[in-house]
Amino acid sequence: MTGLFISIMRTAVPLVAGWLLTLAARAGFEIDSAAVTGAVTIALAFVYYLAFRLLELLGERMNGTFLQNLAGVFLGYARPPAYPKFEQLEPVDGARYLPETGNG
Repeated sequence: MTGLFISIMRTAVPLVAGWLLTLAARAGFEIDSAAVTGAVTIALAFVYYLAFRLLELLGERMNGTFLQNLAGVFLGYARPPAYPKFEQLEPVDGARYLPETGNG
């Protein structure tokens, strides 16, 4: 359940940040269209998430926790979610479940 909470936080925080950045951008620009406002919000949220996720990965590669934790905090949680590992299942053979048809 912890992984679910972390993933929700790390999704919601960039969306809220994109919305707040859009509000800040609207203070300087007149945006009339709701569609344009929505597109700008999505673009800003994406750029926000991408920038802090890349900083987090950079901190991970540098074996430094400060940059990684700082970027993680701006994403909503200091660490990415960890999901339990499950053994890989064999592929399902669909033909095994289809009824046999006779050509006769």
